[in-house]
Amino acid sequence: MTPQEKKHAVALAALGFIRSGMVLGIGTGSTVNAFIAALKDHKISLAGAVSSSRATAELLKAARIEELELNSTGPLDLYIDGADEATRQRALIKGGGAALTREKIVAAASKRFVCIIDDSKLVEVLGRFALPVEVIPMARSQVARELLALGGQPVYREGVVTDNGNVILDVHNLMLTDPVAFESTVNQITGVVCVGLFARRGADDLLVASDAGVQHLC
Repeated sequence: MTPQEKKHAVALAALGFIRSGMVLGIGTGSTVNAFIAALKDHKISLAGAVSSSRATAELLKAARIEELELNSTGPLDLYIDGADEATRQRALIKGGGAALTREKIVAAASKRFVCIIDDSKLVEVLGRFALPVEVIPMARSQVARELLALGGQPVYREGVVTDNGNVILDVHNLMLTDPVAFESTVNQITGVVCVGLFARRGADDLLVASDAGVQHLC
């Protein structure tokens, strides 16, 4: 299968978790875009959706799915999102689309997190994909020095401002054998808003599309 065919296949598989009348949390990225298209094509009746980004909000509007505010909905039954990397233990790196903070908020508010990826994103150890860290702009250089001391190589993602008005540092040259501990360490750096490690609260279900079909890891 082509990469696009894999995205379509895993998006269709995710529909099996949806129940009519649900309020969904929906993430950001190309695989999520395929999922939103599948929701529209199959005319699934939802009570609404909580979006993790302005980009996703626009797609929901086009699909005529009502966008709701998390502060109004309370806890969500289900969150659907992709990942830039994932392990079989369902720890993730997210944030390639710069929506990591809002994605982490919606994931935290959801009872179940279903992550949808193709097999190119499945790794044994996280870190091949640079780890995004959202940072308060005035703290960028200070946070970069702290990340350098932790063994990473932070690179400022120039020209990118998050929906929260912050900047992104992409941290290269990491091998995250203990992603839970590293997530906690980075969270403690003053000036860090959010780190794109989803290890303390990883996915509950991981759907992986490959040439052999869609595998469900849970």
